Amino acid sequence: MKTTNSVSKTKTLVVFIATIILGYLLFIIPDVFLGVTKINGGKIGINLLYIALFQLISVTALLYFSLKILKKNFRDIGLSFENLGKDVLLGLLFGGLWTILQFVFIIPNTGGINRPDIYGMSKMYDGTLVGTLSFVALGVIGGGITEELFNRGYFINVLKETFKNPKTGLWFSAILSILIFALGHMPSSPLDWFDILVPTILYTVLFIWTKRLTASIVAHGVYNMSAIILTYYMYFL
Repeated sequence: MKTTNSVSKTKTLVVFIATIILGYLLFIIPDVFLGVTKINGGKIGINLLYIALFQLISVTALLYFSLKILKKNFRDIGLSFENLGKDVLLGLLFGGLWTILQFVFIIPNTGGINRPDIYGMSKMYDGTLVGTLSFVALGVIGGGITEELFNRGYFINVLKETFKNPKTGLWFSAILSILIFALGHMPSSPLDWFDILVPTILYTVLFIWTKRLTASIVAHGVYNMSAIILTYYMYFL
């Protein structure tokens, strides 16, 4: 049952802004820490699993307390397992199609290993099974699950409630979430923008269309996992 929200729009906006700022800091902290200290080799190997777990636990805890203040719960931001089979199929379909488009057509014809993003990914493999699985965990747990909870579910569903007009709130929140998520990946070229905007719009459409996070989580996780595995076999070995 949907909880009744008696929190003022002003309070909701203040809590939202504070949560978004703290959330992005939690995503960044492990990257900066490992990048500066180079502990255990830095951002590589088993450290990637630690980053994923830190992001999942810390960001989920932040969202829990933020939603509690707003008299909401995770179901209010789309974490529901109704129609799970349909959502999983949608996620597999769209995540798989984007993977095929990228690794069969786009990446091989836009530089391959010489692309900055692919070259950067190749530096995060240590050649071990544990390291590769840790990288996959980062893509699925830190990306597919945590980013969708934070950037799609919380961002859109909480921010839209600060608007008087529900439709205006929904579309403004969705577009802003897309732009901020894309900017967070620091695109520096038209190709970078294309590579991040297309899947981000896709995940957002899946979320708005189904009103649940399941399909977008699966699509995001499937693409991240496939990209990590395919990059390993195509450009690292």
